[in-house]
Order: sequence, then structure tokens, then C-alpha cells
Amino acid sequence: MQRVFVVDANKQPLMPCLPTRARQLLKKGKAAVLKLHPFTIVLKEKEKGDLQEIELKIDPGSKVSGIALTCSFLREKVVLWAANLEHKGMAIRSALESRRSLRRGRRYRKTRYRKVRFDNRRRKEGWIPPSLESRVHNILTFVQRLQRIAPISSISLESVRFDMQKIQDPEITGSEYQQGALFGYEVREYLLEKWERCCAYCGAKQVRLEIDHILPKSKGGSDRVSNLTIACRDCNCKKSNYSLQEFLKGKSGLQSQILEKAKKPLADASAVNSSRKEIVNRLSILNLPLSCSTGGRTKFNRTLQGYPKDHWIDAACVGESGEDVYIPSSLIPLTIKAIGRGSRQFCRMDKYGFPRTSPKDQKRIHGFATGDFVKAIVPKGKRIGTYSGRVAVRSSGNFCIDTSFGKVDGISFRFCKNLQHADGYQYSQQSQQQEERHFLPRLKSRVSMSSVL
Repeated sequence: MQRVFVVDANKQPLMPCLPTRARQLLKKGKAAVLKLHPFTIVLKEKEKGDLQEIELKIDPGSKVSGIALTCSFLREKVVLWAANLEHKGMAIRSALESRRSLRRGRRYRKTRYRKVRFDNRRRKEGWIPPSLESRVHNILTFVQRLQRIAPISSISLESVRFDMQKIQDPEITGSEYQQGALFGYEVREYLLEKWERCCAYCGAKQVRLEIDHILPKSKGGSDRVSNLTIACRDCNCKKSNYSLQEFLKGKSGLQSQILEKAKKPLADASAVNSSRKEIVNRLSILNLPLSCSTGGRTKFNRTLQGYPKDHWIDAACVGESGEDVYIPSSLIPLTIKAIGRGSRQFCRMDKYGFPRTSPKDQKRIHGFATGDFVKAIVPKGKRIGTYSGRVAVRSSGNFCIDTSFGKVDGISFRFCKNLQHADGYQYSQQSQQQEERHFLPRLKSRVSMSSVL
């Protein structure tokens, strides 16, 4: 299970404790709940305690980033807490494209709108697109939050997701890294991400996948990544040394789809590569020891230990300290989804690009704002009971609470208690049955480097 974060009476971080210990402290009145997500308690009397070194490990991703906290116990790294952080980069990109199309339409129609001005565009140094900026901001936000509730001593980051030059031309000489075992893992991880971890020919998932040459080497094919795909064992054996046109004869649609995807760059990898430098620069300001590793090293460590693929597991296996890390089978990661802090747009536009609503009012209603996590105890009436969840406020004072079993409308603000203010993120944690995992047995010897993924 996830460890519970603990801070002392002065709100200085202490070592996380087991949930059973936290329940005992709360029951005896020696502690109080400070935050629900991540769950944190504050001690009422104790001010100091013995601290151990906790390493924060991060696996940045395009859509989801993994976060894990590890601590050394008896010469082994143990995962204390983990989370999957879901980004909203694509939603930001879609919103910007929609706004761009509305402005362009207003400019090129004969309507009252200012003329195009291209000479007043200035970007500050280090500017990155808003969709990438949101990913960087999400990671930095949770690093700072965890730093306030856990005694973090160092940060380990997967900084180099893919080395494009080495992937494109593996025959480059003069680099010892090219001759090592990690290069094969870089290529394999790249292909798995590019082909969405399924067979390119039959679409099979959750099966053993192998690297296949689209144009066989016996017919002049190369080892360039644009000539590589992944296939299941059956399809790979059937294709043998046939060309793609011979193997997929009569399936012209699938042929063109594979050829187009083979030459298409990996958008997610490009997004990660574009933001990784900015992540390193911002984390270096925190004055914590920062070490960076590659994505191939992460996959190498995870495969050696027989752990399944997941973002938070990848985070636990980042760097040198990820070579021997223990993940308790009862550990259930926290899912954190970036939902934003509301829209900065004052009013909506109609299909012609003109305002159709009045400006938004962002004020709180009776001390509550939409998105706050509240608990309501209704003593009488049709909605008698206890409700917990996100609240949607209304000026009338009758709120709507989104609970785990559905939305409950018409709850008066007088019965509501604010448990945690809206912070732009949505939290959820699956049950043990939903998150049941079967870890493969630990591998005592190194895995041989073969074409099997």
C-alpha cells in the first residue's frame, strides 16, 4: 500500500509511515489530516524525527509521466509511493487551434476586426509551446509539493528519451556506447512506442513481439529505423524474407498504412525530447542533486527485474539506482489527471467568431469554488445522508456534488465542509482488484540481447 506522508508540528517533512500507523495516530488524537491528495497527516506535538534519504524518480512522458519515491532498506531500494501524472497537452493544443481558426476567420471576413500585425510578436528566451509548457509545469509542481511533505535528498530523471542520431544510423563508429547493450533497448523502446505495442500486420496485443525488416536485408533492406517494424512470432515467420508487397498481396490499404507509419516521425518522442532540457533546467534550481539517465537504461533495468510496463514502474527503474528496486505487490499508484484551473477565456464565441456569453465570474460562493473536494452531511429531507466528492457551485447556494456513485444535486452550502481546495488536478486510486498485477519472477542473471522485445 501507499505510504502516508507525515509532517511535524512545524510542517517540516518526516519519514512516511504505514497506513496502519497513521490510523493509530489519528484515532489517538496525536495527528490530524493535512491533505487528502497526496494523503498527509500533521503531528500535533512531535517536531523532529530521524530521517533517511528518499530519492524522487521521474519518467517524463508525452501523455503520462511516472513518479516514484524510493528509500534504501537493507541494501535494496523500496518504492514508498508512486503516481501516474496525466497531462493535458493535447487539450491545450486543440484549444489553441480552435482559437486560431476563429481569429483567422474574423480577419479574412469583412467584419470589424483589427488588421494582422506580424511585427509585434516577441517570445522570451527559452520559450516552448504551451502544450509542452503544461507538461513541464505539471512535473515541477508535483516535485515541489512532494518536497514539502517528504525529506527528498536527490532526484533521478529520465532525461534522454530517445537518441535520434544513434537510432537512425547505428553503424556510427567511434562511440563505445554504440557497442553496448543499452543501444538495443533504445531501438526496441522506440519501436514499441511508435507502433503502439502491437503487431503491425495482424494488430495482436499482449503477445511476444519481434523486430522485423519491412524490406528484408536479403533484398537490400537496411537497419534504419524507417525500415523496422514489430510483429508477432507467427507473422514474422510467415513473412520470412518476403517483401511487404509480396506478403500483403491484395491488402493495399494495410501496405500503404504500414509504409506511411514507418516513415512518420514519432510525435510523442519529439514532444519529450523538446521539453526534456527545460525540465532539467527547472529542476536544477531546486538545489537537489540531479542525475539523468536514458530511456534505454530504464527499460534495461525493468526487463532484468521482470516488472511489467507502466509509467510509475519505469520511474522506479530510472538510473543506476533502478537496477535493484523492490516494488511491493500491494502498492497501488495514485492517478493524477491535470484538468486545469478553469478557462482564462472571458466569454465563449459563436460559429461566426463573436462573443455569445457574458464574462465569467470567478468569485467563490459562500467560501466554495467549483472543483473543491467537500463533504456534506444532510441531517433531514429528501437527500438525507453523507456525500463526498467534487462540488459545482451555484449562486443560489444549492450545490451539485459529484460522488463516486453519481451526481447529487440540490445540496445546500450550509451542510458542506471543504476538505481540499481545487488545485487543477483530479485524483483517483483504483481498488486492489482493479489494480491486481502479477509480477514476473526476479531474473537473477542478465537477459540476453535478442530481437525479442
